[in-house]
Amino acid sequence: MIHLIEPHGGVLKELYVPAGEADRVKSQARAYPSWDLTSRQMCDLELLLNGGFSPLEGFLNQADYDRVVGEMRLSDGTLWPMSITLDVSGEFASRIGHGEWVALRDPEGVLIAVLEVSDVWRPDKAYEARQVFGATDERHPGVFQLLRRTGPVYIGGRVRGVEPPTHHDFPHLRDSPRELRDRFAKLGWRRVVAFQTRNPMHRAHQELTLRAVRQAEANLLIHPAVGLTRPGDIDHYSRVRCYEHLLQTYPEQTTALSLLNLAMRMAGPREALWHALIRQNHGCTHFIVGRDHAGPGQDRFGRTFYEPYAAQELVAHYQNELSIQILPFPEMVHVRERAQYVPADEVQPGETVLNISGTEFRRRLQEGLEIPEWFSYPEVVAELRRTHPPRHRQGFTVFFTGLSGSGKSTIANALMVKLLELGGRAVTLLDGDIVRKHLSSELGFSREHRNINILRIGFVASEITKNGGIAICAPIAPYAATRREVREMIAPHGGFIEVHVATPLEICEERDRKGLYAKARAGILKEFTGISDPYEAPEHAEVTLDTHDCSPGEAAQRILLKLESLGYIRGRSS
Repeated sequence: MIHLIEPHGGVLKELYVPAGEADRVKSQARAYPSWDLTSRQMCDLELLLNGGFSPLEGFLNQADYDRVVGEMRLSDGTLWPMSITLDVSGEFASRIGHGEWVALRDPEGVLIAVLEVSDVWRPDKAYEARQVFGATDERHPGVFQLLRRTGPVYIGGRVRGVEPPTHHDFPHLRDSPRELRDRFAKLGWRRVVAFQTRNPMHRAHQELTLRAVRQAEANLLIHPAVGLTRPGDIDHYSRVRCYEHLLQTYPEQTTALSLLNLAMRMAGPREALWHALIRQNHGCTHFIVGRDHAGPGQDRFGRTFYEPYAAQELVAHYQNELSIQILPFPEMVHVRERAQYVPADEVQPGETVLNISGTEFRRRLQEGLEIPEWFSYPEVVAELRRTHPPRHRQGFTVFFTGLSGSGKSTIANALMVKLLELGGRAVTLLDGDIVRKHLSSELGFSREHRNINILRIGFVASEITKNGGIAICAPIAPYAATRREVREMIAPHGGFIEVHVATPLEICEERDRKGLYAKARAGILKEFTGISDPYEAPEHAEVTLDTHDCSPGEAAQRILLKLESLGYIRGRSS
């Protein structure tokens, strides 16, 4: 059943069944095929059910999907820029058809909703990437997610919610669109400016928001995305504590904080328009769009994926179809002579602009360097220092990759001994053969099973890194996409240093004590890396070694020097 609510912000479609029907739906769902939702799908489903994605009534059917991807509109012409799809495996898709019901469950098996299937199809994901992200370059995190991690089949259909997903973190800050609308009405906030962020907020952000609310004569809602953001972003737990500190610096009773469980796509202009529609559904009247809104960084040529103000131009084009007012803002910079932040286009000739980029800010955090008060509040910096200590106090993973016989295990053992000599952290070696024996004994050597094995190694390494230890991993890890997934699994918790042992194939074959290469060339061993299965060499490894011209001890020494130059270890490496 769809519940329609319409204060300012337009029609809100809530998709939960009435409380009296929930038990009946749960009982019926026991007989339905069951799909365990991914983290991304959980975020999308929550915002479908609570009306955050109004006017959608479920995951897009094929007609809506085709028009959204091609024209940013649903099949009935309604403006909607983002493809909200339920991607599944081919095997699961083969078991369902039009008109059937699917039970949608969280990772623990709790029923969240049921879906009435309207369409099952295989999308052209390369076309979707070009249209939605304007690129097929896999350096774009949204493109990589779509092309490498998204299931091959989409299922469309209406959803009926049984119960909201459970959030144990910051429950007092999690408001549905209806709850926020009610809160604004209770407070008498008739004009509300929403600010979207996926990063900690500093003084420049505060100045931007203060200017926006003065311009709109409105109250402010700080509405950060706390679902999935860009890989490598600061975790939302740390960010929320920073927002709570910053909230104390705004004038009393003017500003509110609420968390949005949004899985960002980093789609730049399209994402800005999507964000505006979501805040419109939450009852906001104004929305700030800044410079490079939802930009994902740089492509393989070092260029930004989107022009700095492309997002502002796109949302301005559709302003007449929105019931939320867009507030475009330029970059804010600190002018030393004025001791204040001003828009970049208001800087006068001869004035000195002070600026710390996001990269420079992270470097200062990692190295324990000073962060000036003109840049951020001391309470915010202290919170970030507490949860993101300097590199020499962080855990890290050294991840070897290379052909069989390249020397990975030998160097890894030598490195382990040298790190144990240095002391200060626990060191764990996750060698390929050892992991196969103790962690992945049931797996074969197909591409799928190799990926599972590497991801298991990555998970264990991430836990070691998170807890301040050192993980040394030495699998073959032939596939670039899987190595990237492991990097993204580990990097938020500490260091990730990829070491490519680039020993030539002919040298590896000469060293082959087990005769594996000979068996592979004879066709006895199938899918053998380097012979009948490809090895995708890293393009940007932190260290590249060729053991043909250096000893294991020398190779380990080179890695120690790299670790020291990056700040993860101190002294005694020379």
